[in-house]
Amino acid sequence: MVLNYIWIAFFLIAFVIGLVRLVFFGDVEVFPAMMDSTFSSSKTAFEISLGLTGVLSLWLGVMKIGEKGGVVNAFARVLSPVFTRLFPDIPKGHPVTGSIFMNIAANMLGLDNAATPLGLKAMEQLQKLNPKKDTASNPMIMFLVLNTSGLTIIPVSVMVYRAQLGAEQPTDIFIPILLATFFSTLAGIIITSLYQKINLLNGVMLATLGGLSLAVAAIIWGFSEMDKAMMNIVSTSVANILLMTIITVFVIAGMVKKTNVYEAFVEGAKDGFTTAVRIIPYLVAILVGIGVFRASGAMDMLIDGMERIVSFWGMNGDFIAALPTALMKPLSGSGARGMMVDTMTTYGADSFVGRLSCIFQGSTDTTFYILAVYFGSVAIRNTRHAVVCGLLADLAGIIAAIFVGYMFFG
Repeated sequence: MVLNYIWIAFFLIAFVIGLVRLVFFGDVEVFPAMMDSTFSSSKTAFEISLGLTGVLSLWLGVMKIGEKGGVVNAFARVLSPVFTRLFPDIPKGHPVTGSIFMNIAANMLGLDNAATPLGLKAMEQLQKLNPKKDTASNPMIMFLVLNTSGLTIIPVSVMVYRAQLGAEQPTDIFIPILLATFFSTLAGIIITSLYQKINLLNGVMLATLGGLSLAVAAIIWGFSEMDKAMMNIVSTSVANILLMTIITVFVIAGMVKKTNVYEAFVEGAKDGFTTAVRIIPYLVAILVGIGVFRASGAMDMLIDGMERIVSFWGMNGDFIAALPTALMKPLSGSGARGMMVDTMTTYGADSFVGRLSCIFQGSTDTTFYILAVYFGSVAIRNTRHAVVCGLLADLAGIIAAIFVGYMFFG
C-alpha cells in the first residue's frame, strides 16, 4: 500500500512541476523529456531484469546446495547460545527456537525464498505463546527487529545489479555492506534489549557482541591504515576469496551430506530464472516512476534542498545524491532497488554515489514491509515498540553506511 502511494506521488509531483516549468518558465522540453524517460526507463528495467537471469540462477543454485548441505542448520547450532538469551520469554527447547534460528541463518546467507516461509512459521509459533493475541510479544518484536536490521553475510542481489550495470568490480561493496549491516543489527539488538530489559551483560552475549565488535573495529583500523587504492584492492580480493570459499564449502557440505549437488544446483537455478522474470513488471513500474520524477526536475530539487541543509552545517554533501535509496528502503524493497539502479545508471556504478547507494541498499531491510507481512500473518494490531526499534536500527545502518562509504570510496 505504501509503495502504491509513493508511485502515485511520483507522477503527480512530476506533472505539477512540469506544468509550473512550462507555464511560468516557458520550458517546452520538460514534458517531452518526461515521456522520453518512460520509454528509456522501461527499456532499462527490462534489460536489467533479463541480464539478471544468469547470475541469479548461479547464486540461487549455489544457495540451494548450501541449504540441502546443512549449512543453514549449522548456523542455527552456532547461534543457539546467543538466541536463547535474546529470547528469554521463549520456553527452553520450544520448537519455535528452531524456526527462528533457521530464518535468521537463511537471511544471513541471502536465502530469501527460504527465509520468508520460515519467518511466517516462527510468527505462528510465537503467536501460540503470546498471551495477548492482538498485541506483539517481546520475542516477536526482537525477532522482527533482527529481520529488519538486515544482517546479511552475502549481499548477492546488490552484487548482481552492480555486475549488470557494468561495475568493474561488482564485489567491491562486499566489506562495506558487511560493516554497515553489522552496526544496524547491533543497534537493533541493543535498543530492543533496553526496551525489553534484556540483560546483555552476561558472558555469552558479551563474548559474542564484544568479539564481533572487536573484529569489526580491527577491520576498520586495518583499512584506515591503507590508502584508497590499496583499500579497494584488499577489499575486493578478500570479498572474492570469501565468496569463492563459501561456494566451495557449500559444494563440499553437499557432498558430505550425500546430496545430488548437480540436481540441487539446477533446482535453485530454476528459482533464479523465475525470480528474474517475476521482477520485470515491478522494476519497470518503479523505474518509470523514478524516471519521470527525475526528468521533471523534482529529484534535482529534492537533492539540492538536502545539499543546502547539509552545507549550511558545513558538512560534506557528496552522499546526498544516494540518500533517496536510504529513505526509500524502510518503505519498499522494490522502491529502494529502483532508486539504487537509477542512481547507478545516472552517476555510474563505480561512482561514489553509485557505490554508496548499494551500501544503503544492503545495510538494512524493508522495515514496514516486514512488519506488515509478519504481524499481518498473525493478526497483530498493537505493534508496541517494534516500529521505533526497527527505524532506529535503520538509522544506525544509514549513518554507518555513510561513514563506511566515505572511508572506502570517498
